[in-house]
Amino acid sequence: MAHRKPENISDHIALAITMALRFLADTFFKKRYGHRAVVLETVAGVPGMVAGMWQHLRSLRGMKNDSRGWIKTLLEEAENERMHLMIFIEIAKPNAFERYLILFAQAVFWNFYFVLYVFFPKVAHRMVGYFEEQAVISYTQYLEEIDSGLIENTPAPTTAIEYYGLRTDATLRDVVLRVRQDEEGHRDENHGMADLLVSTRGEPLGNSPH
Repeated sequence: MAHRKPENISDHIALAITMALRFLADTFFKKRYGHRAVVLETVAGVPGMVAGMWQHLRSLRGMKNDSRGWIKTLLEEAENERMHLMIFIEIAKPNAFERYLILFAQAVFWNFYFVLYVFFPKVAHRMVGYFEEQAVISYTQYLEEIDSGLIENTPAPTTAIEYYGLRTDATLRDVVLRVRQDEEGHRDENHGMADLLVSTRGEPLGNSPH
């Protein structure tokens, strides 16, 4: 799956929010892809945790099994994005201002996404799908800069080697390829979840076990 064309007003809203945030990222970070990744992966780690937590609580309250495995998938997504952050912190070494920016971005986005997910989960998943589309584009541009020699293809950080099981002589390019692959998976998962919420009328969980 590449770009998912918006089909209705909620899809257009999700895409508009995504492109507005993309504009801010492009304006602030330009081609500093490592620093961009640090801040954006901080935000990217929020949706999976919020959605997984909310579906977990709904399962408990409604006494319904998570027959489609959403809770596990969403929490794994959050953990994967957290590890992306740990990797790019080693690569970019953010300064004090960027670390404060991370705190601010996470605080604002957590509250925004929680409210959005509780009341409009389909829009929330579609928005994350569009977020991940833009992440794939950004990491593709990162790779192009590495391949052209504009960004040095430095040795892969230890965290990335251990997390992905890379060879000890792996490079930054190897890491960015694996991260982009992760984002492609998150893109497809979230667009698929948004579609499922339409077909099930907002009910992703299974039936009660009795």
